[in-house]
Amino acid sequence: MTLITDVRLRRVLDSRGNATVEADVLTESGGFGRGKAPSGASTGEYEAIELPASEAIANAREDAIPRLVGEVHAGNQRDVDAALHAADGTDDFSGIGANSAVAISVAAAKAGADVLGAPLFQHLGGTFRGNELPTPLGNVVGGGEHAADATHIQEFLSAPIGAPSVSEAIFANAAVHQEVHDILGERGIAAGKGDEGAWAPSIDDAEAFEIVDEAVESVADDVGFAIQFGLDVAGAELYDEDEDGYVYGDEVRSTEEQIDYIADLVEEYDLVYVEDPLDENDYEAFAELTERVGDQTLVCGDDLFVTNVERLSQGIQQGAGNSILIKPNQIGTLTDTVDAIELAVENGYEPVVSHRSGETEDTTIAHLATATAAPFIKTGAVGGERTAKLNELIRIEDNAV
Repeated sequence: MTLITDVRLRRVLDSRGNATVEADVLTESGGFGRGKAPSGASTGEYEAIELPASEAIANAREDAIPRLVGEVHAGNQRDVDAALHAADGTDDFSGIGANSAVAISVAAAKAGADVLGAPLFQHLGGTFRGNELPTPLGNVVGGGEHAADATHIQEFLSAPIGAPSVSEAIFANAAVHQEVHDILGERGIAAGKGDEGAWAPSIDDAEAFEIVDEAVESVADDVGFAIQFGLDVAGAELYDEDEDGYVYGDEVRSTEEQIDYIADLVEEYDLVYVEDPLDENDYEAFAELTERVGDQTLVCGDDLFVTNVERLSQGIQQGAGNSILIKPNQIGTLTDTVDAIELAVENGYEPVVSHRSGETEDTTIAHLATATAAPFIKTGAVGGERTAKLNELIRIEDNAV
């Protein structure tokens, strides 16, 4: 049996040193699962609400745990997540906090898998879709909200699309990360690291494009398979309503100029992925850009969609984007997360499962991306909380052979 007998919540550290929520779920047959909530810095206006960790824990102990313990089976994910929604009573998890909700949801899924004696991706695959291994996108140069005094564009992402295996793709991304470091050194440019472990040099976007383009070409020659790159523009962070445009230092681009700029970048650098190129409320501009370059690259909505089926439905109706970024803590439960993935796939949108800038060593997204056959996963290139997920992908691949 998988009846939940105990749920324990505590504060733990995330990768930025902030408090986040960890949940343990135990079942009557001895099943055990543990989940942790990540946290974003570049967050969408429409994300589910993250409460301070202590408040989220207190509210979940009072309102959610009584609905779970002795009432719900960990092996039935939809029942678990329905109980969390009922306990919260809001549309955005502002009652118990999306951080407590997602930690419990993940812990229950792991407990259910533990009872079955199956890896999490198989348990989720049986509950939801099917198992395929994703290609990792590695953040190698970063700025925006993830690093001060660096690039305006938030992430430059290595994309080893020709890699014959997940493990080779992972090591290729790490090699690109190192090659960027070496090129920066050759140019006499010092660089620390941003929140996600990417290099954060004090350079402009144009030089970052030169460096990343050189790095991926060099590593591709070494490894013998195709590596391209992509971007997370974080357009909502660049858009200034008072300026009525996208602010790049002293330059302000109108919406039409921003569309032209991104379309030109896709052409010039053969980008395979462009995330949040425009503001989170501008479905029309997303649709215009998608019409121009959607046959050449993924135009991915993160802040635009926030893993939310209602916002995704609106985007589908307008032809805004052709891809959705998937972050379980944006919406609060694994069921809501997979509902967004399934709606996307049904309508020809590619799901890209993603970490957050404030991460933990939790490896759930590696299993989620595999279970839902996501073509890509974003989880950085280096750093303990990032490599935890990458090494888990290697283990999944190894066990699947």
